[in-house]
Amino acid sequence: MLHTPRPVEIVSAAIGEGARDGGCKYGASALLAAGLAQALSDSGCEVGARTMVTSDPLQATDRMDTVARFNQALAEAVAPLALTGAQLLVLGGDHSCAVGSWSGMAQALRPHGRLGLIWVDAHLDAHTPESSESNAPHGMPLAALLGHGSAALTQLFGWSGKIRPENLAIIGARSYESAERQLLESLGVQVIYMEEVARRGFEDCFAQARAAVTAGCAGWGVSLDIDGLDPGDAPATGTPVAHGIALAEAMAALRSCRGDPRLVGLEIVEYNPLHDFGGQTARAVIALAVAGLGVPATPASAALAARPA
Repeated sequence: MLHTPRPVEIVSAAIGEGARDGGCKYGASALLAAGLAQALSDSGCEVGARTMVTSDPLQATDRMDTVARFNQALAEAVAPLALTGAQLLVLGGDHSCAVGSWSGMAQALRPHGRLGLIWVDAHLDAHTPESSESNAPHGMPLAALLGHGSAALTQLFGWSGKIRPENLAIIGARSYESAERQLLESLGVQVIYMEEVARRGFEDCFAQARAAVTAGCAGWGVSLDIDGLDPGDAPATGTPVAHGIALAEAMAALRSCRGDPRLVGLEIVEYNPLHDFGGQTARAVIALAVAGLGVPATPASAALAARPA
């Protein structure tokens, strides 16, 4: 049976107020200007209309209110798109946008079942306002998706626990605080730290995580923070951490997702174009998007591509 590719809907999540360095707010626009949509189209994707949601701090009372208002708007934009059956590509923005992205997708899937999520990141992003010394919202999205933290983030659509602990896996963490680790351990969340990734290889760890998060779920997705990658491959992010995941390994793992009918979305965040001298990181992000969402080659097309000219 021939695989019918699903269209890809691009959602620009333009927020930087959740991060220390807000330049990532312009990441989505810069990636589109660099040709991301065309690269997807060239790979065989049908790229739908683009949706942009932008934070507006002038309408908010403080930083957390800015993030909460933005995520409400993002969730309300994502949910109907997810209902169409398209695959979503969410381009951040700082990682606080994940609350809106995955709340919207969880809401769309809710009548059918649970949402699974693989979280690729150098950090655990599992702080609550009470545990965070910096009070940076981009360090809180996972806790919020699990139902812990500010009600303005946990209660989108009137219910909490958008992701169950058993349907979440974190890969690549190597910079975190004890309070985050304690919360995740108490909930039983699977965390594959960078030391293990370096030992086993990212593809093997990704396959393990995928098997776990998809068990019993109606759909699943990947949220990838650019700082999860090695800074040598993707330096343009606000919080780079040394000794990360190789770009080539990440691309290989994402290619294994192509054609999966239960893959509802790929989110790529924390790209900061203000630090991207020469465009190296933009090229890396585009390569990751194509790797995960590009149309799988059919046997006939693969044979044609291999035929001598």
